[in-house]
Amino acid sequence: MAQHNAFYAQSGGVTAVINASACGVIEACRRHSDQIGKVYAGHNGIIGALTEDLIDVSQESDEAIAALRHTPAGAFGSCRYKLKDIETHRAQYERLIEVFKAHDIRYFFYNGGGDSADTCLKVSQLSEKLGYPLTAIHVPKTVDNDLPITDNSPGFGSVAKYIATSTLEASLDIASMCATSTKVFVLEVMGRHAGWIAAAGALAGEKEGDAPHLVIFPEIAFDRAAVMARVEESVQKYGYCVIVVSEGARYEDGTFLADSGNTDAFGHRQLGGVAPTLAGMVKQDLGYKYHWAVADYLQRAARHLASKTDVDQAYAVGEKAVELALAGENAKMPAIKRTGDAPYSWTVEAAPLAEVANREKFMPRDFIRDDGFGITEDCRRYLSPLIQGEDFPPFENGLPKVAKLAKHRAERKLPEFKI
Repeated sequence: MAQHNAFYAQSGGVTAVINASACGVIEACRRHSDQIGKVYAGHNGIIGALTEDLIDVSQESDEAIAALRHTPAGAFGSCRYKLKDIETHRAQYERLIEVFKAHDIRYFFYNGGGDSADTCLKVSQLSEKLGYPLTAIHVPKTVDNDLPITDNSPGFGSVAKYIATSTLEASLDIASMCATSTKVFVLEVMGRHAGWIAAAGALAGEKEGDAPHLVIFPEIAFDRAAVMARVEESVQKYGYCVIVVSEGARYEDGTFLADSGNTDAFGHRQLGGVAPTLAGMVKQDLGYKYHWAVADYLQRAARHLASKTDVDQAYAVGEKAVELALAGENAKMPAIKRTGDAPYSWTVEAAPLAEVANREKFMPRDFIRDDGFGITEDCRRYLSPLIQGEDFPPFENGLPKVAKLAKHRAERKLPEFKI
């Protein structure tokens, strides 16, 4: 079989383990050097391909690539840039194919969420129309855990572990001071439409009275009176109240509690500030002293507390992506399939991108308690295995040691392209 080159890129919000997927892709490519020559990475995601800003990963040492497994964020740079439809923005897709042709790239590995799956699918379709033999494989990633087909999304397990741990630790702080100080603590977590991360906070509580006392999901319409009544009940009963709230919390009419009025590069409403908004309601309605926190980037960058399950799965889907490509699969995504709960077991199988792109997986209603403020045992059974195990990075001078890449650029062969 002839040897051709591969292209890898990272897309969207990064995670604590996206680089573990990069490690899986690159190491698998190196093991198949008879079929895959150089591996190029797009600098700042798909933008790197459009502008022919390619990092020659082949010049990185084995040690540097191995270190990606314990390095958070996007080592090659990510971006929030969604390619539009082929009909109106055909030139962009044709530019990708031109760059791939110029560098003999026949394998395209795109590591991201639902929008990235859509881009990967479109690139696959156009390459076929243009007669260019390109194999496109989507490598799943999203902290929101909202990709369909796959049992869970790499990146989520580590965020879930961080949020559950933070909820537990903060609740002990509040409980120790509530007699004379703060009565209510609000933790805002990511999750625009799906409440998976908020649900993970509920893992901190094991019995009646344990924090969090309320979990507020995007899937359940926000009822101010009902929420305030539950806060009051918790303070009276336990002395304090801990709330985990998803950034996507919304009213019955679909309006977000914290809609900034702006949109991001993918066209999504920009959110943020639901914690202070909710805390303000507590102050106004109940008069309690409060504190609030926004986990924000901390939750998705906390590689020091990553779930071993998550790290292993992130690496496995990267590795599987290469295996699928070399087996002749195209327009597919390696998806995690749960094969057992006790003990937890899983495998990775191929899923068609047409069934993944631009689709979201929400919290099932039977994962949310009847009162809408917590999780059921079925949900706990689903979530618990995903936060199991520790995979601590090496430390140096008291801080995590991360990968340091040379990032040598490949020589440009095409005219400049404006995006």
